[in-house]
Amino acid sequence: MEPLQSIRSRAAALGALPVWRALPVRERRLIGPWCFLDRYGPITFSDDKAMDVAPHPHIGLQTVSWLVDGEVVHHDSLGYEATVKPGGVNVMTAGSGISHSEETPRRNSGRLDGVQLWIALPDAQRNTAPAFQHVPEVPQIDLRGATASLFAGAFGKETSPSTVYSDIIGLDINVHARGSVELPLDATREHGVFILGGSGEIEGQQTQANTLYYAAPGRSQIALRSADGARVLLIGGQPFRERVLMWWNFVARTPEEVAAARADWEEHRRFGEVASYSGRRIEAPPPARVAAPANPAS
Repeated sequence: MEPLQSIRSRAAALGALPVWRALPVRERRLIGPWCFLDRYGPITFSDDKAMDVAPHPHIGLQTVSWLVDGEVVHHDSLGYEATVKPGGVNVMTAGSGISHSEETPRRNSGRLDGVQLWIALPDAQRNTAPAFQHVPEVPQIDLRGATASLFAGAFGKETSPSTVYSDIIGLDINVHARGSVELPLDATREHGVFILGGSGEIEGQQTQANTLYYAAPGRSQIALRSADGARVLLIGGQPFRERVLMWWNFVARTPEEVAAARADWEEHRRFGEVASYSGRRIEAPPPARVAAPANPAS
């Protein structure tokens, strides 16, 4: 069994909000179809709007918004509005094209703590019609030494109600103080573990802040332990075998698709408008060479 790979996140920004980007980074571009992981917070605020991400476009992916604390309101070009809170999840399927914004709502707790994730859509669904789903409460799972929230995919006999198109898992695990848990894994999947709060050990290795721990396929369980309690994010899935090119907010297959999506956004085609957002939308960056495929299978 291969040892866990420790991958340091890099500092980035979500609008004006500082974040730690765990995916994609140089050492690891994908974990299953999970192709993006931003960690923000925990922060407290008073008069400021902690999150204010103006309208921007997506293709070829699903966004997954999961909170540990606070509130975020979603608006999109389909006309949906939904405020996500801890215990619930927002999942937006971009498909052929959608635009959305994410903000701190006017009525808020003054706290913000969470993650933003993307799932690369398989070829059969990546050009589907866009859609949005708000799940107010995801399944809760009791484990020996921990409890868990299943916000995406399947774990054991439980399946999250959020719609996904690949064999994946998205699990938020609350390890009890002085607790330990032997978490069963699907050995055909690859997995990533990220500490959301507290501290502990993974497979006997002391965890580091803002670090992603990667487990290659072949591992059937993983051991988590904490003296004072810890909040642990687990994502995973079957290795993604399709070509993936990522540029800005687009997950595509060819540079030509990226160029067409950028042109459509700049010319106000395809993606629609987020009418309920007060302010200017985000303009596309200047054209640039598209990065190499994000997965070795490409």
